[in-house]
Amino acid sequence: MLFYFTATGNCLYVARQFDEDPISIPQVINNDNLVFEDESIGIVWPVYAGEPPKMVLNFLKKATFQTKYFYMILTYGKDDSDAPEYAYHLCEEIGIHVDYIHSILMVDNYLPSFDMNEQKAIDKHIEEQLQIALKDVQERKKEIPKASQEARNFHARAAKIFADNPGLINGEQITITDKCVGCGICTQVCPVKRFYIEDGKAKRTENTCEFCLACAHNCPQKAIITSVSDKNPEARFRNEHVTLQDIIKSNKQ
Repeated sequence: MLFYFTATGNCLYVARQFDEDPISIPQVINNDNLVFEDESIGIVWPVYAGEPPKMVLNFLKKATFQTKYFYMILTYGKDDSDAPEYAYHLCEEIGIHVDYIHSILMVDNYLPSFDMNEQKAIDKHIEEQLQIALKDVQERKKEIPKASQEARNFHARAAKIFADNPGLINGEQITITDKCVGCGICTQVCPVKRFYIEDGKAKRTENTCEFCLACAHNCPQKAIITSVSDKNPEARFRNEHVTLQDIIKSNKQ
């Protein structure tokens, strides 16, 4: 059994390598029964400034996992800092013992800082990384990477910056431009149901969200931007092995 959270398909692609039918966290998090039992249970999630997305953290706190082997696969685009070590201790605090954590370097989809065309052009050896993690999980390897002090310091600095400037990561800066044609795709790919269509245009129910950027990356008109700070407003990303319908199936509420 394996759960995942995805915005642009990276985590879904990874999840499919470990389980033929992975379970989307947005599709189960509001269920009354969140007790899961299996021989092994895994979670695939993207690293957001060294930490899990809010929905993933909420899922971990709400769910009960009954298994002999619990593992996590993290995806990141530039620096996972101390994310594996941080996630391990976080889970211990809420009563979940994690046996194995592995990080996989992939395309970074954080639009304020990265040009998607440049990211897609970099060979990040994803398949080689996947094979290592797959072999480890199949062999039930137990390993939690130990972070360097430099990595811990990096995470701490980033956490302070975002705590002092929450608008950088809470979705406040998401803007719908006049390119919007009211197609409604944003309403289907948002995992927290923040979008709706009114008078032929997309609008948001709240200013804050997961800031996963599924809306921006999957908008066919590139009508959703992160204020004026997109590194390249004309470049967007979705994992080449994942379709728009896959994202909708994962996230539509």
